[in-house]
Amino acid sequence: MQNLQTDLIELLKNEDNLVVDNQLNKNKIIEAALKVEPFLISLLIKSNTFKKHFFTEVENVLVFDKIKFQRFVNNKSFLPDSYTAFKNKIGLAVNDDTKDNFIKTKNDVVLVWPHKDCVLEGGQTKENQKRNEIFWNETLAPDSVDRLLDAKAFTNFKKYNKDGEHKVTEINGDENLILKGNNLLVLSSLLKTHRGKIKLIYIDPPYNTGSDSFQYNDNFNHATWLTFMKNRLVVAKELLKEDGLIFVQCDDNEQAYLKVLMDEIFERENFLNQVSAKMKQTSGASGGGEDKRLKKNIEYLIIYSKNRFSFDSFNPIYDETNLQSVIKEMRDEGKSWKYTRVIMSDLNEREYFKEIKDGSGDPIKIYKHSNIVYKTIKELMKSDDLTEEECYYKYYDKIFRDTNAQSSIRTRVMEATNNEGDFFSIDYVPVSGRNKNKLTTLYYKGNNCDLIAWLSDISVKRNKKLVKLEKLGTFWDGFPLNNLTKEGSVKFPNGKKPEALIKKILELTTSEGDLVLDFHLGSGTSAAVAHKMNRKYIGIEQMNYGEEDFVQRIVNVINSEQSGISREVNWQGGGSFIYSELMEYNQYFIDQIQGVKTKDDILTIWHEIQEKAFISYQFDKDVFNKSLEAFKTASLETMQHYLIEVLDKNQLYVNFSEIEDEVFNVSEEDKELNYSFYKK
Repeated sequence: MQNLQTDLIELLKNEDNLVVDNQLNKNKIIEAALKVEPFLISLLIKSNTFKKHFFTEVENVLVFDKIKFQRFVNNKSFLPDSYTAFKNKIGLAVNDDTKDNFIKTKNDVVLVWPHKDCVLEGGQTKENQKRNEIFWNETLAPDSVDRLLDAKAFTNFKKYNKDGEHKVTEINGDENLILKGNNLLVLSSLLKTHRGKIKLIYIDPPYNTGSDSFQYNDNFNHATWLTFMKNRLVVAKELLKEDGLIFVQCDDNEQAYLKVLMDEIFERENFLNQVSAKMKQTSGASGGGEDKRLKKNIEYLIIYSKNRFSFDSFNPIYDETNLQSVIKEMRDEGKSWKYTRVIMSDLNEREYFKEIKDGSGDPIKIYKHSNIVYKTIKELMKSDDLTEEECYYKYYDKIFRDTNAQSSIRTRVMEATNNEGDFFSIDYVPVSGRNKNKLTTLYYKGNNCDLIAWLSDISVKRNKKLVKLEKLGTFWDGFPLNNLTKEGSVKFPNGKKPEALIKKILELTTSEGDLVLDFHLGSGTSAAVAHKMNRKYIGIEQMNYGEEDFVQRIVNVINSEQSGISREVNWQGGGSFIYSELMEYNQYFIDQIQGVKTKDDILTIWHEIQEKAFISYQFDKDVFNKSLEAFKTASLETMQHYLIEVLDKNQLYVNFSEIEDEVFNVSEEDKELNYSFYKK
């Protein structure tokens, strides 16, 4: 912020009364900004820095953001630490620009919290690693934010297929990708290559329970989590296709806050559903304190479209219930199964009647059927000497029920046939629904043209059992988190999700070849399932989980491992993916500092830092070296913390735009692959 203020003082110092005693005359500057005075606009627009941060191009015209500029100049609105304009309260407010006006009567509300107007790098790499990081304020430190989120260089490229690990020689742009490193920085880098290309984003982020992997800034843990999520979700939205979807999994700890936050980012009208997924049996659910709280056995999937007008519909998939449920409903008088019959005639023997148009003007062909014979289940039980259940098995593809199904098509059929005869069928192509763009046949009978719904349309045989298919709703069962140890053939400490759950999500939302993104990859479940289901995928993970991690899991998939959904989808192995990781600079030194065991190691690293690292401009290493003996008396933990603090946090990774800078010593091979990656 100080640098920007200095730049503004220098820019305005020759203007009458805008700078007094080398200080900004804030009232006069703000007054000129609110009036959009030409002299001020002319000065600001000549500066690339101020032009970039306070002007937006709309149809080749630069528009001045006077409110944002006012906030920057009038920095009294920010708290003393200059990190945030929001006070240490979390709640609903009447709009995003107010700091204190929490909700009272207005309906246009958003969630506000400390540091909402900031970007948190969030570079934790180990589950037991606590970090106190800088919050970069988007208004006060725009240059720092831009540098932090600038596209990064990648290194350590590898390709894996059934023949093992290989060097990467080229990148075509359609590969499966596993990217290692800070997920905010990787997501921001993908904006150059994958903006508007992702069909589905699924994430299972840390739930911020206090005992999970989210170990940031203890004093502001809740606000930090919200900032952490907001930063990433804002970028994620830009990566989605216009008809794309995002699923965020969470528990009840942050569900309500997350829902309101996503309403703001994705817009409330793009909210589709919240699914409750049963993940545990209560008899075996973990967690104490049963006297005060119920055991948790439900997790949630919050679902948004990027644009509900572009999103068409979910793919039709169904939950299965057994035959006994089918029979019970058929027996239940007064229900729609009351008029259950079995058709004994050949339905292919039909006579063309006429052609009509549906509401969109598309053709509907009507056919007339004659001499149709029906029998009841009881009649067949007697004639075939079968039990009721045996009848259902034998005739399940010929059993039908009458429904009164009101529709414009039914009305048109009634009008066209003039109630003539008692059995008609139509051929047409639906423009939506489960049979979209497919030639479909419907059957009608009786003077009222009741729709005939076939049992075979909603039932299938599974392992010699007849099951009923129910349309998928918002309660999903059958995804126990226990017994997942062996799934994927990798051990994983916490939070491994079952492949069956991800399979259902992919079936519901994607088709073969669609691109799926998971930027909290964890054990690699989503990438493994996408690979087995022939979807393209990008997986991002920043945590270090050892040898049996997400990379090994996808290698196991390529080598045809048979856990999870493998048998269900007849997985035989094959395919490939490219692995790469962010190119570290100062982050390398942070990792070294955090891994030391002795004070001598710390001092060795300090000598390397002086020679190679970027050090904060506020730190004087010469003064520090004069006090080095005193530094040696501190505890190892204090020494580690201090050296991490002196490193420039905006040089943690190498920016793609700087790979030609000799100071970073980027290899020619990495340069070529980075150019190929960002070009493709």
